[in-house]
Formats: sequence, C-alpha cells, structure tokens
Amino acid sequence: MSHSVDDELSDADENVHHVWDNSLEPALTVEPGDVVGFECRDALDGQVIPGSGVEDMRDASFDPVHPLTGPVYVEGAEPGDVLAVELLDFEHKGWGFTGFMPGEMGLGLLPEDFPDPGLHIWDLADGVGAFVNGIEVPLDPFPGIIGTAPGDAGEHDTLPPRDTGGNMDVKQMTAGSTVYLPVECPGALFSTADCHAAQGDGEVCVTGIEAPMFVTARFEVRTDMEIEQPQVRSDHPYTPTGRDEPMHGTTGIAPDLMDATKLAVRHMIDHLEAERGLTRGEAYILCSAAVDLKISEVVDAPNWTVTAFVADSLFE
Repeated sequence: MSHSVDDELSDADENVHHVWDNSLEPALTVEPGDVVGFECRDALDGQVIPGSGVEDMRDASFDPVHPLTGPVYVEGAEPGDVLAVELLDFEHKGWGFTGFMPGEMGLGLLPEDFPDPGLHIWDLADGVGAFVNGIEVPLDPFPGIIGTAPGDAGEHDTLPPRDTGGNMDVKQMTAGSTVYLPVECPGALFSTADCHAAQGDGEVCVTGIEAPMFVTARFEVRTDMEIEQPQVRSDHPYTPTGRDEPMHGTTGIAPDLMDATKLAVRHMIDHLEAERGLTRGEAYILCSAAVDLKISEVVDAPNWTVTAFVADSLFE
C-alpha cells in the first residue's frame, strides 16, 4: 500500500455481506478524513480460481453473488449529505477471470448468441491482462461496486445499481478519482466489492476482468452538495493506453437503445472474428474486457446510434 491507512478491513467473513441493508452492524466506524484499506473478494466469491475450467463458470451460483466488504459507518454522515470517496490505490493479487454463463440463464448482453458458457483466466503479473493470440489488455483497476446503504428498510439485491450506487461498473472510477455517493441513512454505511482489473464500457458479457483486490480510500462528508444519484470526478482516459490512438468502430442503429447496443457488439464480434482471428466466444470476452460503447446519437428519431470501439494497440 502506498498510502498510510488508518483502518483496514480484511475479506474475513465478519467483514463481508451479500445484500444492501441499512440494519447491518457496521464492520468499522471511522471519522471523516480517515483512510481505509479494503480487501475485496472476487465477484463470484471464490467459485472461479486460477486453475478453473469453463465448468466452474457454468456451475457458479449467483445466490448469493457479490461479497461486499463493509459496511463502514462514517461519523457525521446524515441523510441528504454526500459521501465523497477518494480512491487512492488498488492492488490486485496477480490473476483475474472473465467469463459468460450459459445463454439459458439470460445474463450478459447477448445470451441468445452464446448458448454455451465461456471463461478466460487472466495472468495479470506483468501489469497487463494476457489474452489469446498475444493480445494484451492494459490494466486500470476500479471497484465495480461502490455505494452506501439504501434508505429503504430491508434487504436489497446487489446486482442492479441504485440511487446510492452499488453495482455501477463505471470504469473511470480509478485511482485518483473521487466518487460522490448520496447518503440515505446515518453513517452512510459504505461498502465496496466486485473489483475489475480492466473493463470495457458496457461489461457486455456480464464480467470485466474480475479480480480479488485491495482498495484504499479516503472518506469525507460533504454537506454542501446535493445529488440524487452518484457522480464522479476522474481524469481517466477513454482509451486503453491513455492516449489518443487508432481504433476500429462498429455501429448499431435501431429504434431502441438496447437493440442498437446489441447490434454494435454483434458487429464488433463479427469484426474480431474476421479480422483478428478470434473465436466468437473469445471476441465476446474481449468486448467485455476492452471494447468501449458510446451512445453516438439520440436525436435523429426514430433511430439511435451506438458505437463500439476497439483500440488497435491491443493487438500489437
């Protein structure tokens, strides 16, 4: 860890929960300004390991999914305030995975195109994600899940994101960025999880480069801000290498944004298969790890345009 830490939460069972619930006992209570280190398990909670084959992905249980580390009670945070979370540092454990489930489960963007599951175990040791055919994906870790507890009582599923954050999968929430989260209950009850070593905008196959990781964050309570849903300040670039670079884009054009998104990704899979020699399953995984989706146009009714971009540098 490159930052001095005031408190640490390991990934031991007493610091892990699987639902959002504002009645949970805090695992830790901190003061504004404190720096906390979180150890986060992977999104599937150890069901896929470095030696896993595709059957481990196929048989993985989603009940429950997402082991969240926390919750952290931040002194002075009250409903209506904003919890500012400065992300200081991420440290992965040398490996990760990206996979997709059998199509019949209905998960991911294109379950109807992929009846059989797929899995790639990534070696992250050299600071890049090693894929097939010599393809390397630059790493820029972030927490897929970062949020505070909802104000509504009871247990809330971790899969969909909410007004208070959660499973947002915003890849720009990297080290050096600050995430602003609405506070709906006393102490905010912050948790984080589901760290990704890299991800394309869209996370289309349902997983990024899922990786167990250490997260270091500093907390502040903002009473001078009012937000309805999370915001972020980030200098994170949109390209995998962090510079302007050549890329190939495929468009999806349709009267429904989800349909346009599916078309853009299908066309990118076609491109990666034809031009880069990947199988369709490999292409789907690479789209989830490194292809960025952009909403290019939403004003020319009745059709909207979504574009998928892949950087040439991945293949060098």
